[in-house]
Amino acid sequence: MTLGKVWLVGAGPGDPGLITVRGLEVLRRAEVVLIDALVHPALLDHCPSAEIRNVGKRYGQESTPQDTINQQLIALGRAGKRVVRLKGGDPLMFARGGEEALALAAAGVPFEIVPGVSSPVAASAYAGIPLTHRDLSSSVTFITGSDRAGVEWSPEAWKKLSTATDTICVLMGMRRIEEITRAILDGGRSPSTPVAVIHWGARSQQRVAVAPLGEIAEVARARGLKNPAVIVVGDVVALRERIAWFDRQPLFGKRLALFRPEEQARQTAHAVRERGAEPLLFPLIAIADPPDRSALEAAIRELPSYGWVLFTSANGVTRFFAALGAAGRDARALGAARVGVIGPKTGAALAPFGIHPDVTAEEFVGEGLARALLAAGPPSRVLVPRALVAREALPEVLRAHGFTVDVVPAYETRSAGPAVRERLRAAIDAGEIDAALFTSSSTVTETVRELGDDAASLLGRVVVASIGPITTQTLERFGIHVDVSAERYTVDGALDALERYYARSTNDPGSA
Repeated sequence: MTLGKVWLVGAGPGDPGLITVRGLEVLRRAEVVLIDALVHPALLDHCPSAEIRNVGKRYGQESTPQDTINQQLIALGRAGKRVVRLKGGDPLMFARGGEEALALAAAGVPFEIVPGVSSPVAASAYAGIPLTHRDLSSSVTFITGSDRAGVEWSPEAWKKLSTATDTICVLMGMRRIEEITRAILDGGRSPSTPVAVIHWGARSQQRVAVAPLGEIAEVARARGLKNPAVIVVGDVVALRERIAWFDRQPLFGKRLALFRPEEQARQTAHAVRERGAEPLLFPLIAIADPPDRSALEAAIRELPSYGWVLFTSANGVTRFFAALGAAGRDARALGAARVGVIGPKTGAALAPFGIHPDVTAEEFVGEGLARALLAAGPPSRVLVPRALVAREALPEVLRAHGFTVDVVPAYETRSAGPAVRERLRAAIDAGEIDAALFTSSSTVTETVRELGDDAASLLGRVVVASIGPITTQTLERFGIHVDVSAERYTVDGALDALERYYARSTNDPGSA
């Protein structure tokens, strides 16, 4: 049997965007993925068909023995599988990647090591602390807070280290922070040396405590900080006051509920994380084929007769081209037909099919697309592949101006089931949601249907944000107060509006 291969991949810490390009490449091709406890779950979206095995280790909790992990890697490699061992941070720095590589080499199983962004490097950067600085630090030492057994600890080693290097980074040292800081003080470091404890670095849950070396243990304990954490000792910590950036963003740490279908929700979640917020996915609707595909199939056969094909959503694009492919055809079937889209995100969905829209609405609603079409030329026959249930503004305006419009269902939205509804209710009741972001009228309608008669009161406990006027009208029709409405009718526009809202609330608490 042909041997498979094992990749020991560093996932980076916290922010899933910190994985390397090479790491992402092999993850997407993986058949089996063995993950650590600190790997961000969003990374698993890149390998949806892979078998996932959680072999993470957490102190004080039952964990998979390292020998068992090694044997799994060997067995899977010998079985011809493409295996990724996905590890938080870097696979070799204070990790067991070296041991796993030795086991694979001894067993004759091919492997590759894909370095990752190490946790102290990323966590300190996201906390606004440069580990070195020409005026403050020309050396840095990384050290683990526990030894191999996790029970022995030598204060003499810390005393020697205390003045031998400018910056000290301690990984997983919170269980012994009192002993560590005391030993560094005994070794000659000044009690006034600034120290930072960075908990869950590079995530929206990041929390940072800064205090002098003689006080940091007490301060960190009082704030409830524990592992996973990085302790940074050195004068560079004082720079955080001026260059902190990640946790100074208006949306940092805010928990945003998203209601889009799962695939679109993942894309929106990425945009949310870039603002330092935490996306909470509640896909109350799912995208499915329409009950009857005959109208869409007939329209595809008649494509040469259309002057325009108009798309009002990314779902319409993907479902239309899926049907086109099922008919054994591709983008060439559009022939001379021009293509219009309701906004840039919908236009971007066309890119994988090699199509650039001829017209993009300036105002991202059906009326805006209709106006763009009226300005583009004389009436002709128009095809609109869209959701089974949608607003009629676009076809009505075009028909009123002499266009022949065929509206065909390319997909429909359906309820995702009671499990998501109950999870949403529980999250609102527990105060785990700061804001709810609605990106379409359909997400509003489905959310209200799932939450029932008390939808307005439940959503009244959180900040409600709308992507644009049509969605706002739908929310208000159900008696839901809209706190934030986007000026640009895109996800980024809605997030911009939320940032302004929270910035005002911070500067003037009474304004919210």
